[in-house]
Amino acid sequence: MTADQERKLLAVARDAAEAAAAELRQRFGGRARGVRSKSTPTDLVSDADLAAEQAIKAVLADRRPGDSILAEEGGESAGGEIRWVVDPLDGTINYLFGIPAFAVSIACEDAAGALAAVVLDPSRDERFEATRSGQPTLNGEPLQVGARAETLDVAMVATGFGYDAEIRARQADVLTRVLPRVRDIRRVGAAALDLCWCACGRFDAYYERGLNQWDIAAGGLIAARAGLAVRDLAATAAEPAGTAVAPEALIDELVALIVG
Repeated sequence: MTADQERKLLAVARDAAEAAAAELRQRFGGRARGVRSKSTPTDLVSDADLAAEQAIKAVLADRRPGDSILAEEGGESAGGEIRWVVDPLDGTINYLFGIPAFAVSIACEDAAGALAAVVLDPSRDERFEATRSGQPTLNGEPLQVGARAETLDVAMVATGFGYDAEIRARQADVLTRVLPRVRDIRRVGAAALDLCWCACGRFDAYYERGLNQWDIAAGGLIAARAGLAVRDLAATAAEPAGTAVAPEALIDELVALIVG
């Protein structure tokens, strides 16, 4: 895949994300409709999620009809060698509670991994992008990153928690190991934003278990292209697999704390 081909895929992802964001903006802050639970009573989906996903699929059907799609709400469709990984509303709970921390996340990938990625934050009008061979950008400009933490004790670390109560209890145990060893912990509630905010230096590091591919496909590429280490966390008998992101100087120490 050439750099020009990657940029063309990025343009499709951008247009699809903008279409989804338009659906989310017009519904945000109003009465939530079509709300129902998924894996647990606290894991919710709404008409906004579905409308945003349909807007994305409409763009892809028009511009990339032969590709496959893996979408959070609609599952996976068969297609060619290119797959679009779509989270139409990352941060649904925030969205439904009127908390302006949510995003549209779209990645395009082949057998070797992500080719292009867009994470669009409708509340802040921030659009993070990257391609496999290009530098990451924010609203079309090269991503500007300040000094990163050089030691874990001064690192601002983001994390997230699962919906299952037993898993949350085990995640709390991990938190008791991590929290005393870092500057502080933040929990935004949208993995795509956590990853992009690491990429631009708002956070120094991030870890979370129980994520799906649509949660991390776009943000993971953006973080990696910003020079961060993106590390898989293997599943254990007690916890699902996960992801950790940090500067190379910190990633080993952070992962050691997480896995205990």
